[in-house]
Amino acid sequence: MGIKYPDIFLILGNDDPRSQEAAFLESEKAGLWHYMHMKKVPLDDFIVYGYSMVPPTPFLLKDWERYDVSRYVDPGCVHPTEGIRTVEPDADTEFSTIKNDLEMLAGDDELSKAIFLFHSPPYKTALDRAGLDGVMVDHVPVDVHVGSIAIKEFIEQRQPLLTLHGHIHESARITGSWKEKIHKTMAYSAAYEGPGLALVRFTNKCLMSAERIIL
Repeated sequence: MGIKYPDIFLILGNDDPRSQEAAFLESEKAGLWHYMHMKKVPLDDFIVYGYSMVPPTPFLLKDWERYDVSRYVDPGCVHPTEGIRTVEPDADTEFSTIKNDLEMLAGDDELSKAIFLFHSPPYKTALDRAGLDGVMVDHVPVDVHVGSIAIKEFIEQRQPLLTLHGHIHESARITGSWKEKIHKTMAYSAAYEGPGLALVRFTNKCLMSAERIIL
């Protein structure tokens, strides 16, 4: 690729069949992009990390789902051990958790210049608010915050420079915000429920001045 070709970092999300992962890995070998799930790649003075998994959802495709911090599943959701997979899982689905994966991914790394590319947003933030108001399962109201507890705790404890998220398309409309500061960490979401795409533009020199553009 030419010297002006950008570095592209990508992960797949919970609606993407993992059977397509091989094609993304082949394109990575050709130098088109960095496929980032469970990887870390240097970028100038920074390190970019990637992680695709989300906590259990009500949906049946389970290629990119893990238990979060325990084997508990919210009312209305389907266990990762059930549902449909397009490939054989790469871990023990009965006991693997997002919490353990993040410990393996980050290890003892110093994360003050780390950028994390997540699909799931952190739990109970402006980025994970689902449109589930009034929904009941077996007479129990469901939690309207559907992000990852493990990711939230990881951010609070390890304080990476920046985390990027998606997954909950309606969250910014409901909360009025697509970004949140968690102690020293800035967290942005490009999830969008409209007909176009959302682009979050920022520079490392002033993360607070990021802007979200709808294409």
